[in-house]
Amino acid sequence: MTTRLFGERVQRREDLRLITGQGRYLDDLGRDALAAAFVRSPHAHALIRDIDVSAALDVDGLVAIYTWEDLPERVRDPLPLLIPHPALTHGRTAYPLARDVVRHVGEPVVMVVARDRYIAEDAAALIEVDYEFRKPVVGIEEAAHGVHLVHEDVPGNVGAHLVQEVPSPAGQSAREAVEAAPHTLSFRLDFERSASMPLEGRGVYARWDADDRSLRVYSSTQTSTSVRMAIAAKLGLPLPSVEVIAPDVGGGFGVKIVHPWPEEVLVPWAAMLLGREVKWAEDRREHFISSAHERGQVQHVRVGFDDEGHVLGLDVTILHDHGAYTPYGIIVPIITSTQLLGPYRIGAYRVEFSSIYTNTVQVTPYRGAGRPQGVFCMERTMDRIAAHLGLDRAAVRAANFIQPGEFPYDQGLIFQDGRPLIYDSGDYPESLRMLKELIGWDGFPAMKAEAAARGRRLGIGLGCYVEGTGVGPYEGGHVQVTSDGRVHVSTGLTSQGQGHETVFAQIAATELGVPLSSVSVVTGDTRRFGYAVGTFASRAAVMSGNAIALACRKVRDKALRIAAEALEADPRDLEIEDGVVRVVGNPEASLPLATVAVLSNPLRYAFDEEAARATQFSGAAPMDRPPVQEGEEPGLEGRDYYSPVRSTFASGMHAAIVETDPDTAEIRILRYAVVHDCGRLINPMIVEGQIHGGVAQGVGGALYERMVYDGHGQLLNASFMDFLMPYATEVPAIETAHLETPSPLNPLGIKGAGEAGVIPVSAVIASAIEDAEGLSIDRMPISPSELYELRRAATG
Repeated sequence: MTTRLFGERVQRREDLRLITGQGRYLDDLGRDALAAAFVRSPHAHALIRDIDVSAALDVDGLVAIYTWEDLPERVRDPLPLLIPHPALTHGRTAYPLARDVVRHVGEPVVMVVARDRYIAEDAAALIEVDYEFRKPVVGIEEAAHGVHLVHEDVPGNVGAHLVQEVPSPAGQSAREAVEAAPHTLSFRLDFERSASMPLEGRGVYARWDADDRSLRVYSSTQTSTSVRMAIAAKLGLPLPSVEVIAPDVGGGFGVKIVHPWPEEVLVPWAAMLLGREVKWAEDRREHFISSAHERGQVQHVRVGFDDEGHVLGLDVTILHDHGAYTPYGIIVPIITSTQLLGPYRIGAYRVEFSSIYTNTVQVTPYRGAGRPQGVFCMERTMDRIAAHLGLDRAAVRAANFIQPGEFPYDQGLIFQDGRPLIYDSGDYPESLRMLKELIGWDGFPAMKAEAAARGRRLGIGLGCYVEGTGVGPYEGGHVQVTSDGRVHVSTGLTSQGQGHETVFAQIAATELGVPLSSVSVVTGDTRRFGYAVGTFASRAAVMSGNAIALACRKVRDKALRIAAEALEADPRDLEIEDGVVRVVGNPEASLPLATVAVLSNPLRYAFDEEAARATQFSGAAPMDRPPVQEGEEPGLEGRDYYSPVRSTFASGMHAAIVETDPDTAEIRILRYAVVHDCGRLINPMIVEGQIHGGVAQGVGGALYERMVYDGHGQLLNASFMDFLMPYATEVPAIETAHLETPSPLNPLGIKGAGEAGVIPVSAVIASAIEDAEGLSIDRMPISPSELYELRRAATG
């Protein structure tokens, strides 16, 4: 096979359509649909005593108003707890519309449907809700004290508590190993809240066909098949009667993996009830106060180590703020607690976390999903060890690395997929060597001294991480070759800008030996593929990529069998190149793949000249057997699924050089370097784009983005005027190098890459600022004013 596109820097096929305004996003649909708007709680914690809708009833264009009491059985029940866990002893989810109590600002209380969104918003503004104010619980530590409760039936506000421990090879517990170590350190780290902030907010558009009792729903989601199942269950519809389609989705970053959102149940229900199309599109303030946040943790670390910096024992206690509800379970703190170990062989490890309710927006995964917090903890620990011993920070890391010959390496923990945390492949010493060379680590002291002589403060930092990717349980792929020679690929997971249309086409073109231009790809449409899990956890390429490859191999095998019969050749002597099946060494003996597709479908009727080849009097089929043999199906197509035994683990290392202004404490990133290992690269350019975008989000999380709540549970910066994000001017050029250690766990040898860029950035920048300033950096994000105050505190 010479049509090789796997591993090539192919330009993204979707870009022309998107950058020329031809994208089809949720709010581009349903222009004549009724519009929904919501009355949302202005209080963080309150009883609902009464709802008075009378003033809104005379609004011209109003169609309907619904409260919780108006909802039928099933629809009115609490939303599902998507990922139960034995440690989640007090899981709680919200009602679609609040029943009796609101537990965060922005919780939906009333749904209004009107002729258009303007009218719906006007009517919503006239609805009066009588609240009885209750003391809100804001902040992890206040919640942990348990004086006031978010849920009256959750003691101490603790939704979940989990301990995992791995003893040392000698059988010591982590705490024993720490106490017995030659050196010990104890410290606290803080990580503040942030949020996904996709360019396109959430949105739902529903159409009900009363004649055949079918429902079509468009949702800006990361998991169309799961939304479909949730809607069918909530509305009491047979699953085949529900279609869910994710059109172009303007970013997800985790917030759109949650399902069903209240609106994903209420909008389809209203469409069925009213017999009209209904649509809702989230505005920016709603996204701030009504969707989901992430990141907020307090970490208490105690570590024991020897004179060379080997970690002999590590004991970490984490308080995790999961907000008012736990619809996505405790996946985030589980990932933090397990991915914290990074590329290191730790002597003994104990981690304990408590997941705490607060009267704030619920916490669900945001790009990185608990890993930035874990890496911040581990990498700050490595820097503390190096500083205590007076050793090079890179050398301390190298002393603790798992070595290439030790894979597969079992960390002795249970990961977020419920499977053992076993690293499948990697070469961490080589990654560090490449990173040091890329950033100029060894030459930096001279650079720093030269800058200092001119009154400039420079610092360098680095951070290492391991990322569990390709989380199960499965994904599928369907591949069909039609009689025009085109290859149609579909998979159930959705796309939010990752370049799936390109990379999946590269896989199919390579596997089938066809030009890339002949391959089309559809994702996130339950009409085309009904079974899938979703796009999250850096899993799309690993899961759907392998499923598509397996489906292509079925198609290829069938094509070679059919062509061999027509060419009177052995299938083992055939190849497919540029869409033509030919005998190796005899290019004259060949058939276009389009013709093979025709021959795969015995026909009675000739629709065109090509189809005539497959009709009953063409002589194409042997007369001594049925046209469709036992075990075969008409057509040249295949479907297959990939289901891994466990996650595969990508890894990487980042380094940065920063400058801090001596007067203003402004922090500027001068250089940023990344070495990344995601196994075999399908498209290096797209991987680099993912890394660049991730680093940009990481810079935001390190220096700008935070959710600021006051003591009343009011989000003080719920707009882009106050919530800071980096512009292109704040994101440095990113130097990238790739290391490929193929995964042995899947046919393509690939690992995920989608979240890698964001994971270590806070740790890297904290390390660099600390190097520049000589001050301990123990919380992120950090602003110039906070750095200025740290300087003042250090000088008395």
